[in-house]
Amino acid sequence: MLLSSSLPRMLLRALLPSSCALCGAVQEAAVCRPCSLAYAAGGRPRCPCCANPAALGDADRRCGACLADPPAFDATVAACDYAAPLDGLVLGLKFSARLALAPWMAERLREAVVIDAPSLPDLLCPVPLGPRRLVERGYNQALELARPLAQGLDIPLAPRLLERVLETAAQSGVTPGERRRNVRGAFALADGQVPLAGRHVGVVDDVMTSGHTLDELAGVLKRAGAARVTNFVFARTPPH
Repeated sequence: MLLSSSLPRMLLRALLPSSCALCGAVQEAAVCRPCSLAYAAGGRPRCPCCANPAALGDADRRCGACLADPPAFDATVAACDYAAPLDGLVLGLKFSARLALAPWMAERLREAVVIDAPSLPDLLCPVPLGPRRLVERGYNQALELARPLAQGLDIPLAPRLLERVLETAAQSGVTPGERRRNVRGAFALADGQVPLAGRHVGVVDDVMTSGHTLDELAGVLKRAGAARVTNFVFARTPPH
């Protein structure tokens, strides 16, 4: 009985073998274990607030930028840096519908949460896409990450907690000096959502660059009563 039930899966693997997205080795996972260990093992010291790289002895202290201009969010957990070769995987998920990468990224992020997060949130929500961009892309990569992450951490997922009320230019196409202004007023709490008073909310995204989008979202959540907001991002763009 066990053999007959596993036969279709074995046949499918033989006819349509999958390969590692980084090295090409034939195996089942989106990224093989050696590549995961080589490129996404985590453990790098980071600012606990913005997740930028930190010196070894400063991993439990906010960096100078967060002290000088505190963001609305309280913490950020990142699985890796946005750098080669992992940046190609982020782009593949975001723009090429390589959705099989999302569970692997979520698992790397879950591992980082276990190591770095001082406390787990009461619920998770993805960074929302605007209606036009959602139609163009066909999916929200942040939600694709948030689903397996919520399952892995056993945390409720609120996929429609936030909504984008202004269609803004993509942050990647805006100069660094204009990014804060570009997302100002772009988000709101969706109607009919769960009360947030006193709750810890986790916000999930694929990559964090300037942090202005996540800062804007955290402000919306704090004004709605959230006591704490933590970002969960697969990749963090190091400062240049």
